[in-house]
Formats: sequence, C-alpha cells, structure tokens
Amino acid sequence: MTKTVYDFDALDITGKTVKLDQFKGKAMLVVNTASACGFTPQFAGLEALHKQFGDQGLVVLGFPCNQFGSQDKGSNDEISSFCQLNYGVTFPMMGKIDVNGGDAHPLFRWLTAEAPGFLGSKAIKWNFTKFLVGKDGQVIKRYAPQDKPEGMAKDIEAALKA
Repeated sequence: MTKTVYDFDALDITGKTVKLDQFKGKAMLVVNTASACGFTPQFAGLEALHKQFGDQGLVVLGFPCNQFGSQDKGSNDEISSFCQLNYGVTFPMMGKIDVNGGDAHPLFRWLTAEAPGFLGSKAIKWNFTKFLVGKDGQVIKRYAPQDKPEGMAKDIEAALKA
C-alpha cells in the first residue's frame, strides 16, 4: 500500500503526539527549521503563508532540527518562545527531530524518498528545506532552503484547488 503523509505521527513542541491524519483533505507545507540560521527570517514568510492560506486549508508544520551547523541548540520550550517572540509564529511547531541519518524521523525519510533533492539526493542539505503535500497526502514538490516562502504561493493555490 502506498503511504501518504497521513500515515505518520509526530510530537508537537510540547511533547504531545500529533496524528497527521487529522489534516486529511488539507494541503501541508512541512519544513525543517532552525532558530539561528541565515534562513531563519523565513519564519516570517511561513507565518504569512499560514495566515493567507490557513482558512483555505493549508497547514504549515515546522520541525526544528539541530543537524546543520548546530543552529537550533535550544530546548523545545526555548525554540517555541523564540519563534513566537521574534516571528509571531502561530502555525504548529513540532518537537526537535533529526531529518538525516539513522535517527531521521520516519516522516522525513518518506518525504525525501518521495521528493528527492538535487541529482536524486535523498538527504536534506540544510535548514528550511520545504515539502508541499497535496490534499491527497502525496508530496507535490520539494523546495530548497533558499526558496523563499512567498515564492510558493502559486503552487499552494494550485494544491488547494486540486
């Protein structure tokens, strides 16, 4: 059976289990984030997408990760406070995870297998790699860290209309 994003669970930033099947019928933007990265200002763009498209069925999920340059060293509480205070983040933030290697979260193993990166690489190269998932739970597109959230609006609109 083909998997979908809805087959996965994750812990939110407070440690509660979130079953992703609660988002069935919604488009999702899944992002590995970091608090001390050159791309950290993208939190503002992600929050803008959340505000612009949330009522239409977009769910933005941030997954903090400390695997790239140790740019998210803080605890889940510290990360949550940072995101809210500095960027007004109201979209769901999940608990810190690994996105590469033996301890990679199963969701990210699946995402990278479904949407490989440059030259077919399954690895996540850096913070703020983004995956757009359609309302059917399948990956539509992978975006590089330097792809700004505001440049994704047309793809999100198409996903929401599909």
